[in-house]
Amino acid sequence: MQPIRQLLSAVCLLACLSSGPAVATEFKIATVAPEGSDWMREMRAAARDIRAATDGRVTVKFYTGGVMGNEKKVLRKIRIGQLHGGAFTASGLYERYPDIVVYGLPLVFRNEDEVAYVRKHLDPLLEQGLQKAGFVSFGFAGGGFAMLMGNERVTRFEQLRGRKAWIPEGDRLSYVAMEALNLSPVVLPITDVLTGLQTGLVEFIASPPVAAVVLQWHTKVHYLTDIPLAYTLGALVVDQRAFMRLSEADRQAFAQRMRAAYARIDAQARSDNASAMQALLASGLQVVDLPPAEAERWRQAARRANEALVQQEVISRDIYQRLMDLLAAYRAGAAPAPATAGRQ
Repeated sequence: MQPIRQLLSAVCLLACLSSGPAVATEFKIATVAPEGSDWMREMRAAARDIRAATDGRVTVKFYTGGVMGNEKKVLRKIRIGQLHGGAFTASGLYERYPDIVVYGLPLVFRNEDEVAYVRKHLDPLLEQGLQKAGFVSFGFAGGGFAMLMGNERVTRFEQLRGRKAWIPEGDRLSYVAMEALNLSPVVLPITDVLTGLQTGLVEFIASPPVAAVVLQWHTKVHYLTDIPLAYTLGALVVDQRAFMRLSEADRQAFAQRMRAAYARIDAQARSDNASAMQALLASGLQVVDLPPAEAERWRQAARRANEALVQQEVISRDIYQRLMDLLAAYRAGAAPAPATAGRQ
């Protein structure tokens, strides 16, 4: 009987140890967002809620202001386990999941209502794609439409030929979009754009109003051409391996609070861009309306570029066709279109 008692005691001890307090897990997440920004306020509030909901088992540490490097470097650090997640633009996640950039195809959308309809159907599919790529995401935050800004009033397609336009590092879609508009792409990190505008290295930028105001680019340009060039999107993702090490209850607590935070950020984005547009107008920036026939020329050039991107397998034919089918369905039954993107 003695050996049996000893065995039972060992089993009981093991059970007690395995049911003891869970080891605390810290998620290290990088972002270019500066401390004090609206995005960081939401993220820090979510992190506090996660810590409280998990009784301190799960904490989140943010590395802000781009201190961990550009998006490629952050991806590399996630791959080797130095970081557990990051906040990315869609183009920043392209190397892991190419179809994530589908919303940024040039001139596919005409207004925010079209975006809302398409996103309702495609966002879940894109989240599944990120999951297959090894990431857990918590929804997307729209950044608004990138608009063409520069120091020349542009009303004709020919005016853009050979002019120097900034594109972000690694953003293949923007490169193709600028070439489709006859512009000459200039690849620069975001931190160098203001200097590029000052020195003439860059003549045009494509930026949502919010970014132009926050980064002070609007102080170096005088005109905004009122056509929605491309829709911008961001997402916070964490490494699936790290996430799955949490208990199911802690995973749910983390996901629910991050998803709620991203839903608030996404809802706020449209009004933020509207407010930023008013700030641009108040600063003296002049909005240039394209004649309808001219706007259609721009869209035709973009359609050719988008088809080339599909043929080159930059994005899949499947996701592109889904997008176009959804737009066709919306336009077939949509109410009269709202004001153009720049005035919303």
